[in-house]
Amino acid sequence: MSLPQVLDPRWATVADGAAPLQRLCTGAVWSEGPVWIGESGELLWSDIPNDRMLSWHAVHGLRVWREPAAFANGHAREADGSLLHCSHGQRAVVRTRLDAQGRPLSDEVVVDRYQGRRLNSPNDVVVRRDGSIWFTDPPYGILSDREGHRADSELGRCYVFRFDPAVGALRIVSDCIEEPNGLAFSPDETVLYVSDTSAALRRDGSGHHHIVAFDVMQGQDLANPRVFAVVEPGLADGFRVDVHGFVYASSADSVQVYHPDGSRIGRIPVPETVGNLVFGGAGGNELFICASTSLYRMALNTRGATA
Repeated sequence: MSLPQVLDPRWATVADGAAPLQRLCTGAVWSEGPVWIGESGELLWSDIPNDRMLSWHAVHGLRVWREPAAFANGHAREADGSLLHCSHGQRAVVRTRLDAQGRPLSDEVVVDRYQGRRLNSPNDVVVRRDGSIWFTDPPYGILSDREGHRADSELGRCYVFRFDPAVGALRIVSDCIEEPNGLAFSPDETVLYVSDTSAALRRDGSGHHHIVAFDVMQGQDLANPRVFAVVEPGLADGFRVDVHGFVYASSADSVQVYHPDGSRIGRIPVPETVGNLVFGGAGGNELFICASTSLYRMALNTRGATA
């Protein structure tokens, strides 16, 4: 398996001493939405076309965590340990309460409508330290029955949303991205990165495959959108940020690493198309990579910006 490739000395200390990329397991159709469950020491992720969630544990290996899974895509943890799912099938953000061992207890819909109209198909989600829930809502789960249920959009457009669970308020924070997909905050939460993957289903060369950076204003609004990085080959389906502010983005052939100034500073070659990734493990320094049929891992000299 491959080693990380340093393209800029600013990433050298992170990549130094990294072991080769390791394939942990395989057998999915399309792997997405990884999330680390520290209580049980396992990595959960979605196999969307198979409508299931999978689990990998260092001792127990691969197992099915939930099936059916309402075509779940991205996931995130809340401060109390609850697990949030972006459900294509329910066209909602769903919360699963977990016990002290990380086992599921009960589900509840967090939000599934904006001003009375159903969401498209929530795709990826992040939780800010103030408890607010930010998520993207592209059309991918309603375009066919492969990753959800075919349906017409009730919103007519795709948005980035902010949900305040304290008061139950859902707000649009951006309408300037054609098909918003992955998203992540900078370590100080003053910048929100959002990918536009509108090139994904087009064969004519149109659409976008870039990451947009926004300034976060008073923790509630987004301003000053600018293209942070154009990702190629492929696109940035999902990504995460480490404690240094480096952005680790998916692409067709690797995890691509960007400095906060937008420079590409490194890459981790992967033999399958990368869908999404997350930092986890006991030390928070293991980068878990969901790539097409498989789950991969590489330990780095850094940690994720969020737990």
